[in-house]
Amino acid sequence: MGAMAFSLASINVNGIRAAVKRGMHESLAQTQPDVITLQEVRASDDITEKLLGENWDLVNFPCEIKGRAGVTVGVRKDSHVQLDRDSIRLGAQPEGVDPLPIDTGRWLEVDILDGDRRVTVVSAYLHSGQVGTEKMDQKYAHLDLVTPRMQELFDEGREILVTGDLNIVHTERDIKNWKGNHNKTAGVLDEEIAYVNRWLDMGWRDVVRDMTGDEQGPYTWWSYRGKAFDNDAGWRIDYHLATPQLAETAQSIHVDRAPDYASRYSDHAPLRVIYG
Repeated sequence: MGAMAFSLASINVNGIRAAVKRGMHESLAQTQPDVITLQEVRASDDITEKLLGENWDLVNFPCEIKGRAGVTVGVRKDSHVQLDRDSIRLGAQPEGVDPLPIDTGRWLEVDILDGDRRVTVVSAYLHSGQVGTEKMDQKYAHLDLVTPRMQELFDEGREILVTGDLNIVHTERDIKNWKGNHNKTAGVLDEEIAYVNRWLDMGWRDVVRDMTGDEQGPYTWWSYRGKAFDNDAGWRIDYHLATPQLAETAQSIHVDRAPDYASRYSDHAPLRVIYG
């Protein structure tokens, strides 16, 4: 059986309990992604499956610290895509080593099967960091763990997709207020941006930037503070990084932004891409 097009939505849900209460199911019913990768789930396997499981075949990787992080990959049960449970890999650390504390609930790999096609999908939630604190050290330590894994994956020469909230903007086009944040705020530091440059230098493709070109945005995160959402004062920190083979099949991108502030179920918007 040949491969069909599939859609994948990467969503930082900012807590699965709150997201479901605020209308996440209704949003997914409208957009109908075949695959979802979730970040900041902040719930156990049981709770995640109870809240989402009726329509979804799920793999959840909770953080060892309750109420923090947590990543999930789900495939819609009525989709033509299937989830290969034999391919699950937890954490970016070397094979056979248990995830480090900085890595739990932050990096989940699983293969999806689309006819004869096999695509490795990663749901990643990188540390947000905070300048001048231990949180920044943890962020760099995790980036130093993720980077060699990105190289290993790329070198496999297959269709692979790293999705999620990477908590780093890449250029001035990816944040409304570049001048006010550049080298002052975590996520907009040159030292962090250098990691994204390294991944792109490996050959990973930034699918959204490839398809939108030199325009500003599209943003995927807006602070709950002030009028950030209303004024579209956002950041583009959610990504689809694909190997070239997969990137070439991308047909369209969609930022499923809520129509207004009150309708948001997270401070992030789902980033949905259709791959042919």
